[in-house]
Amino acid sequence: MKLVAITSCPTGIAHSQMAAENLEQTADKLGHEIRVEIQGAMGAEDELSSDEIVAADAVIIASDTSVNRDRFTEKTVVKGTVKDAVNDAESLIEEAVERAGGSSDPAESVATGGEPAAGDDGDEQQRRGGDPEKGLFKRLKRLFS
Repeated sequence: MKLVAITSCPTGIAHSQMAAENLEQTADKLGHEIRVEIQGAMGAEDELSSDEIVAADAVIIASDTSVNRDRFTEKTVVKGTVKDAVNDAESLIEEAVERAGGSSDPAESVATGGEPAAGDDGDEQQRRGGDPEKGLFKRLKRLFS
């Protein structure tokens, strides 16, 4: 399945990049294609092209700031926080695949066009608790132990 994503935090110095990297690595591990745009105080990095957005089956927005969704009309959009993408990117990706009408198993994945993106008009942001064993701190601690 083809996915596009935006990671965005107020400063965009480290957390946005960590979230983007985790989304990329997790999507690759799960057999999906993904392109990630990183937004921060310095603007957008690796900006998504309109062709990439059109070709995508779903959009993941992992942000702690407001992200303009105008580019994603008629796309399935899954919203999470930067922390969600850092700690549990797999859940974000699986939700995007499921909501786009695909399967978590890329061999069974079939795009069905998805559903229109929900607007920002009062939709509550869905938060998920990640597995603490998958958190960045735990991974770094294991790496340097």
